[in-house]
Amino acid sequence: MDQAVLNVQMLGTFSVSLGDACVDDSSNRSRKIWLLLAYLAYNRNRMVPQEELVSLLWGEEDGNDNPAGALKTALWRARQMLEPLGPSIGKELILRKGGGCRWNPEIPTCLDTEQFEELCRAGAACGDESDRLDTFREALALYQGGFLSKMSMESWVSPIAAYYHNGYISTLLETLPMLEERECYQEMENLCCSALQLDPYQEVLYQYLLRSMVAQGKHEQAVAAYEELRERLYADLGISPAEETQAIHREILRNLTGYALMPETIRDQLREEDPSAGALFCDYTFFKLFYQAEARAAARRGDAVHIGILSVTDEDGKELARRSLDRAMENLQVQIQRNLRKSDVFSSSSASQFVVLLLQANYENSCMVCDRIVRSFGRTYPHSPAKIHAVVLPLELDGV
Repeated sequence: MDQAVLNVQMLGTFSVSLGDACVDDSSNRSRKIWLLLAYLAYNRNRMVPQEELVSLLWGEEDGNDNPAGALKTALWRARQMLEPLGPSIGKELILRKGGGCRWNPEIPTCLDTEQFEELCRAGAACGDESDRLDTFREALALYQGGFLSKMSMESWVSPIAAYYHNGYISTLLETLPMLEERECYQEMENLCCSALQLDPYQEVLYQYLLRSMVAQGKHEQAVAAYEELRERLYADLGISPAEETQAIHREILRNLTGYALMPETIRDQLREEDPSAGALFCDYTFFKLFYQAEARAAARRGDAVHIGILSVTDEDGKELARRSLDRAMENLQVQIQRNLRKSDVFSSSSASQFVVLLLQANYENSCMVCDRIVRSFGRTYPHSPAKIHAVVLPLELDGV
């Protein structure tokens, strides 16, 4: 074999290439053989003992009476899989000596993981910001996905994958402010979209994404991106976006239309389309605004205003399984809407709770309303595993 450099990609798809020839793990067949190749490549600077490889490939599997023979067969198959790179390359690359195997140290090999680490370190050490940005760009371009993404369930892969992912996110968060300062908004958007495919709960990336879209005049896309974040956080984590993200969203809405509207148009936009028969359900962000506005008005008028908090648990007061909880919350929303007045407002405050704003209702009447909702839920869904708990609190007027 000549001394051309062998390139090994491990960030994303696992592949080994030499010149224009390449083999990769795009096929789901021969998973253990790809695992063997990846392990030897990543540990290419040492001899890996036979026992370690047997444990890697077969673990505690029963029926493996001849581990040495099984490993010999696996090594033969691994060498065969590398044959598209050149004749006899598999035999030259994977060496077996004594009680172990190793990647041939005499064959020049470049791992993208090592390049990525080197570029991240070099960028952080750059004194010139332009050089640092260019170096970070090179590093980010190498990160095509999680470390050995098709092998992510392997115990040895997980901590290494977390290490490289953290390095990727850290480098990206250092890069984005420099791109924003240089008004490279499309590049910001592209980087954020790629990163969010890999880490959809990094809210700070959504903040950069929203700002990059607004700077490009993509207000509708920015609103859609915010809604995607809001729905994901609520559905998966039971939380709302951070205040900074909400502030960006409010600014987007304010600037969505760049020209003055006719008064009649504003009124038409404010009108509720197809108003439902029951209470008004809204996003928790807007519910807080309703609450704060009503607290101001109630302090002035002296009205009785209460909030009701309806929580969903199992019969023992513990958290329901996710599927049962989602169904119970859907059903509870229907019962709340049916049992409240059109003037009342309610929202989902977490994945297992609703909060209701009960206007012009004293404490006794508010308790009666919440009890009516609980009883209605029990009658309508008698076989539901959910139990509804209601708490009534007066509107907090301090500081208003």
